[in-house]
Amino acid sequence: MARDLGFDFCGISKAEFLAEDAPRLEKWLRNEAHGKMSYMENHFDKRLDPTRLVPGAKSVVSLLYNYYPEKDLSSEGSQSHKVAKYAYGKDYHFVIKDKLKDFMHKLQEEVGQVEGRVFVDSAPVMERQWAAKSGLGWIGKNTLLINKDQGSFFFLAELIIDLELEADGPIKDYCGTCTKCVDACPTDAITPYELDASKCISYLTIELKDQIPSEFEEKMEGWAFGCDICQDVCPWNRFSKPHREPEFRPTNELVELFNNNWQDLTEEVFRSVFKASAVKRTKFEGLKRNLNFLKKI
Repeated sequence: MARDLGFDFCGISKAEFLAEDAPRLEKWLRNEAHGKMSYMENHFDKRLDPTRLVPGAKSVVSLLYNYYPEKDLSSEGSQSHKVAKYAYGKDYHFVIKDKLKDFMHKLQEEVGQVEGRVFVDSAPVMERQWAAKSGLGWIGKNTLLINKDQGSFFFLAELIIDLELEADGPIKDYCGTCTKCVDACPTDAITPYELDASKCISYLTIELKDQIPSEFEEKMEGWAFGCDICQDVCPWNRFSKPHREPEFRPTNELVELFNNNWQDLTEEVFRSVFKASAVKRTKFEGLKRNLNFLKKI
């Protein structure tokens, strides 16, 4: 069913309290590694216990949807400004949410009444932990879920449902002694298996609403929205395959922006190019702030 809807991998976990993750989350928040993302402090219990999000939940169905592009726009020509690959096409929230609703509908047609909710980065759900618990990969040293067959360029999504399903088990960690992601991070945001989000380029260019601190002036490596460094250097991503989702292909307008090195970015152009994009989250002022910050370098 998942494959028919375009998902690449599907795994199942029992919906229960994430006991192992509770102390880790508590410590991460206590150390203020979430920066100014104060929403991360909310719904602590719901993050760890899916039955608080969906009363009567029995199973968590984890899904991976590939977004690896055919062409890396940031590496073509002499590009000085880069955008994370996940934001090349239409906002994944909309694309995948529709597929999840179809999934629920098909499930109900197949087995009868099933109650539950669908999620794609849209509620306090610990997506990577559930995906790892269901054997879709392991959480790597860069804190991202890594799949042994296809790397880490995936969107994660879940169905939390009241249907009792046979659970899959986790797999082992295959990072080994590799520290490429730790070594490559220009802002030192990564220590093995931990991320200080307040130093992460993705956080600085998307989540942070204030001015970017001057200490990062020579460390941004051209990233105007998000960052792919710790994924690009990961050896497991040599197995990444281009996605098959037409909605994730970059528009001609976006390719144009890259080609002219963002010189033509006005508010009107921003609204047109990014009207259905995840980049819209920064708003025009945020993206201009990022681009102006890069010009200081």
